[in-house]
Amino acid sequence: MAFFKKKQKKKKTFKEEFPSLVIIIFVVLVFRSVLFEPYKIPTGSMIPTLMIGDYILVNKFAYGLKVPFSDWFGEPTYISGPSQPKKGEVIVFKYPIDPSFNYIKRVVGVPGDTIEVIDKVLYINDKPVEMDEFDGKEIMEDMDDKFKDFNFRFYHSKTGEHEHVIQLDTENYYSANFEKITIPENMFFVMGDNRDHSHDSRGWGFVPMENIKGEALFVWFSMTLPFSWPWEEDLDHPLKFRPWRIGTGIN
Repeated sequence: MAFFKKKQKKKKTFKEEFPSLVIIIFVVLVFRSVLFEPYKIPTGSMIPTLMIGDYILVNKFAYGLKVPFSDWFGEPTYISGPSQPKKGEVIVFKYPIDPSFNYIKRVVGVPGDTIEVIDKVLYINDKPVEMDEFDGKEIMEDMDDKFKDFNFRFYHSKTGEHEHVIQLDTENYYSANFEKITIPENMFFVMGDNRDHSHDSRGWGFVPMENIKGEALFVWFSMTLPFSWPWEEDLDHPLKFRPWRIGTGIN
């Protein structure tokens, strides 16, 4: 009986594998640049919609399909579109003061709208946005520890076609009022759902269309660690894993 030794497949060298690795990396970068990109929530400005430590997926072609990498070097070039965000949508954008940082907020005003805040009530085109108060005990239990000592009141609200929840700090009157302003062409007014603890358009101005990276879709993971990455300022994060938030849609 003849025995045949199985021919072993020759292992490729790094030089031989390199072209394939370059293609894979390029495809991943194109995917992130044009289609979808993960993003971590580093602050509490969007509580209760988004918690610190939420990892979300951003739809980067929600407002138009971009030429790959074009937004890395300034104003993006579009293959199709662009179309402007609608009131109520949650967007990720380059911070207008320092574009090296990404911010996430809710669009509350589009070009031509007037925005005003009177006694913590948001007015869009001179009409108050409806707010129905409810018991936010469950939200407080899930709240990041740094916010648990605040006196929040919780409201069901509707901005545009988007129903969502906001919270107000009964002891913080710094952002209780904002003088009426009209939004210019190609600009957007954004606010955080944690209204009294959000650094947003009330402080630094409008978001240009070219700064908008995409629309936030859903939470795909949620965890805080007892340390922060170098680009994060807050070092006081206890270990917290929130599996119940996985798959949560962002309204």
